Amino acid sequence: MPNVNVDVKADYGQQKYNAPSGYGQPGGVESSIGPQINTFFWQRKALIELKKQMYFSRFADPVTMPKNYGKELVKYHYLPLLDDRNINDQGIDANGVSTDMKASIHINMPGIGALQNQYLSYWAIGEGATEAAAQADAILKAEDIFKNLGVFDTDYATTKAALEALSDPWVIDDTLPVVPGTGNLYGSSKDVGTILSKLPVLSETGGRVNRVGFRRILIKGTFEKFGFFTESTLEADQFDTDAERQMHINRETIRGATELTEDMLQADLLNNAGVVRYGGNAVSMDQVNGEVGTESLVTYDSLIRLGIDLVDNRMPPDIKLIDGSRMIDTKTIPNSYAMLIGSELIPQLRRMVDSFGNPAFIEYQKYANGGNILPGEIGSIGQFRFILVPEMQHWAGAGAPVTNNAGYRESNGHYNVYPMLVIGSKAFTTIGFQTSGRNHKFKIHTVKPGSKESYSRFDPYGETGYHSIKWWYGFMMLRPEWLAVVKTVATY
Repeated sequence: MPNVNVDVKADYGQQKYNAPSGYGQPGGVESSIGPQINTFFWQRKALIELKKQMYFSRFADPVTMPKNYGKELVKYHYLPLLDDRNINDQGIDANGVSTDMKASIHINMPGIGALQNQYLSYWAIGEGATEAAAQADAILKAEDIFKNLGVFDTDYATTKAALEALSDPWVIDDTLPVVPGTGNLYGSSKDVGTILSKLPVLSETGGRVNRVGFRRILIKGTFEKFGFFTESTLEADQFDTDAERQMHINRETIRGATELTEDMLQADLLNNAGVVRYGGNAVSMDQVNGEVGTESLVTYDSLIRLGIDLVDNRMPPDIKLIDGSRMIDTKTIPNSYAMLIGSELIPQLRRMVDSFGNPAFIEYQKYANGGNILPGEIGSIGQFRFILVPEMQHWAGAGAPVTNNAGYRESNGHYNVYPMLVIGSKAFTTIGFQTSGRNHKFKIHTVKPGSKESYSRFDPYGETGYHSIKWWYGFMMLRPEWLAVVKTVATY
């Protein structure tokens, strides 16, 4: 008998489940047995996202606004006598008359903020027998500052015009009044000769000599009301398969408001830093780039210089030294400042080398046994201990145009700019209203569908309800010299 190929269906006549349509099975084939009712198993415990860590609020020195005083909080800041910012019209010599004149040019790098909230920028202080001589000397000092910053062109006027024309412009104020040269003695000068020549020596007969002046500035902060709400129906409460749905919504409402407040605070800190630095040779935001050979990267030396600036600003280190232990391979690190970064900058830190070509980054596990570490801490370089913030903000597409990208993040044809934020305690305050001052106070109101409150002329059947939350938030910079940000690029 010849071989015959017979096509026999092995499943002929069998009843099959056929992955019927239902939850998670769109467009399935209906079962040959008949319609299916339960097409999934519901695990009643909902998946709850972890509560996000609050990284910025803990640095605040919060205050609360009393009732009936408006929406603006003001505070005096008295400037030290020996400070270049203490510009006043006092100052007389041993004969009771004005002596040398002093002219000041204030040079603000991009992103630093208003003059009254600025500490560490650059001051060109010129002195001379007349106003004109003092102003001419100030211009020479300003040119020296421009040369040290690597932005000097051909003369003061040309350089000033070029820097003020940038899309992220410098603010150069040469309209400050010319004042007597002894009104703040030697100001912020560290020159031995200048200091010795301005000491307030008294003669045997005394007299009207050594008159000085003092200046104060007014710091202002305001606050606003924020809030959001969600609605639900009576049938949603009665027939939804999650009996704990409203509890979850209430929890996520508070978490959402907390995160919103934290994001607003982070943005305020990034935009109000008194010390602003850039990676590489960039001097403004729109010059930050990742071009081959000119990448705007942060180096070990630039971090050391930033630490020196903060020390000169008398910013107290918030993190005490770790002196090691008897455990093997435990590193020691000095008193440090907290520097908050996003995950995008981790590769840059790990590749950084110190002045001797050795790896600069010390992982936290190398010193954690010798002392306490901060939430999110990943390691240390020099005077800085790095805190990883998953929600760290950045400026998308705010850098230089992309032409020959060396592998750095970009958006819309421009490089992204990523911050490294240093925060000193008591550098700023958050402003609350009718709170204890330590925590945000959220006012929450819930009207359940079908409750007495839900009936109104707009909903005469009481079928809908709502859940709302509102709160007050404000920000005031107290010590901008204790808040620094370094702007750089980040690899993919």
